[in-house]
Amino acid sequence: MYLSNEGDPLWFTIGKDSDALIPTVFTLWKQPELLPFLSTPAAVVPKMVGGADLMIPGVVQHSVSIAPDQLVSITQYHRGKLGPPLAVGRMAVSAETLMQADEKDLKGKAVYVLHTWKDSLWDLGTSKKMDVPEPRDIPSPTEKHDGKDVEDREGSTQSQTEDQLNLASTLPEIQADEEAEAVPGLDSLKLEDAIDNKSEQSAPVLSPEDVSSCLRSAVIQAIQATLSSLPSSTFPIPASLFWTNYVLPARPAQALGSTGLVDSSAIDIKQSSHKSVKSFLKACAKEGLIKLKETKGDVVVTGIFLTHPAVNTHRPHRTVGSVEAKREKAEVRERKEKEAEEKKRGEIRALELWKPYGPTIGWFIAAEKTTEDLYSIANIQDIFNTYVSSKNLTNVNEQQYINVGEDVALFAATSNKNKENPEFLKRDDALKRIRDNMQEWHEIKTERSGVVRKKGQLKPISITVKMRQGRKAATLITGLEVYGIEPDDLADELRKACASSTSVYPLHGKTSELEVMVQGKQIKIVTDCLMARGVPKRWIVSLDQTGGKKK
Repeated sequence: MYLSNEGDPLWFTIGKDSDALIPTVFTLWKQPELLPFLSTPAAVVPKMVGGADLMIPGVVQHSVSIAPDQLVSITQYHRGKLGPPLAVGRMAVSAETLMQADEKDLKGKAVYVLHTWKDSLWDLGTSKKMDVPEPRDIPSPTEKHDGKDVEDREGSTQSQTEDQLNLASTLPEIQADEEAEAVPGLDSLKLEDAIDNKSEQSAPVLSPEDVSSCLRSAVIQAIQATLSSLPSSTFPIPASLFWTNYVLPARPAQALGSTGLVDSSAIDIKQSSHKSVKSFLKACAKEGLIKLKETKGDVVVTGIFLTHPAVNTHRPHRTVGSVEAKREKAEVRERKEKEAEEKKRGEIRALELWKPYGPTIGWFIAAEKTTEDLYSIANIQDIFNTYVSSKNLTNVNEQQYINVGEDVALFAATSNKNKENPEFLKRDDALKRIRDNMQEWHEIKTERSGVVRKKGQLKPISITVKMRQGRKAATLITGLEVYGIEPDDLADELRKACASSTSVYPLHGKTSELEVMVQGKQIKIVTDCLMARGVPKRWIVSLDQTGGKKK
């Protein structure tokens, strides 16, 4: 690892014998165009900083001249600008794969992330509390990167300057010490001075002719990709709707002007040589792309010309609409993941457990397992399968049967004095007999109470509809305390949800348990309220005793 004089890590390697230097985020913030870039929505950044790799659906923009295993920087997507690098990684796929992502709905990893802002390497720096730099203008096409032009995902070019390449090539070919320390020879590189003295470039702009050309391409793109599939009854279309619904979304996401790469926000009719939508559409009609009709000053589009040479030879470009749709899709996916995570966090987890007891203790000892732990169904099944395999107890003729009679400990664990005890049992029957001979426990995990384990069988919440005095139906709910639900709180919630009176009584014969009563048949509403509180549906049992059936 190479450190600056101030103690910030600038370059690092991965692997004992590796001599491939990788720039840190500290270096990229001062030299942001050192590596090709990919951009991702803001919602993805926290996951990436938390240790996740960048997935293909999370890529909004990217350089074109990138190949698998190539070092890249990852930025947050900003409309019209490039955000500062927030991560460094190696490409998992090529640029061509990313460009086909939307068409083929590709999944998988785009970048293997090696280092991010705020990770342990970042925390080594003395400047770790520095503010994130502001987004920068998109670089001009006159710059070079590794001798090759670089294009973004929208098909426009961008690159890296020669002085940056020269700067990178001046790094000495020396072995980094295993312990991070400042390297005296690094001072002679004057890395920071070279970066700070980098000449400022003028912000790229589009000329009126460039804007008009981009808008013309948008009209052609709209004709080719969208308008061609519309039924003829769609026309005529008012000029304002034609412009808003079809032309604007079809604008190139980025355009190459005479001074650099420009975002779509610069492609505005007021910046064009036409100055107005009406004038521009008349020019398109004169060229033969569309058909217009003007009545009392109002212009409508009455048709399009699919056979126009410009439409037939047009090469589709990445549009503003597709970029926005991709960004919104990523945000929706992120929102759904957060909602699912929040729902999972609030869910009540109920787990049945068993403890070795009576005739099963000897079998657990024979299986070299402790008799003090609690075991789930999956745990018991794994122990059983391993034990049967190690003792060769599977029946040779009938693989689904286990020769329990050949093993004293297993035979005792599966024996039941109230049932016949055969020499062999089906695998599922043997497992059930073992559980029946064990001591039942249960575990309830809630966000408020944490994990609570208790001896005894886990009973579901009971919802029963009965006829009360006066032939009026009432819904009774019991078994709430086990799941950490306060009966009084639920009664208040059901009073509003059911728009009916509720009350709480001690359960007959069990003064420590309470029963919630709601007037009317309210099974569905009560079930929904319990599930909203995180109770799994499998632990809710309902019964309508007024003529319904158990659910």
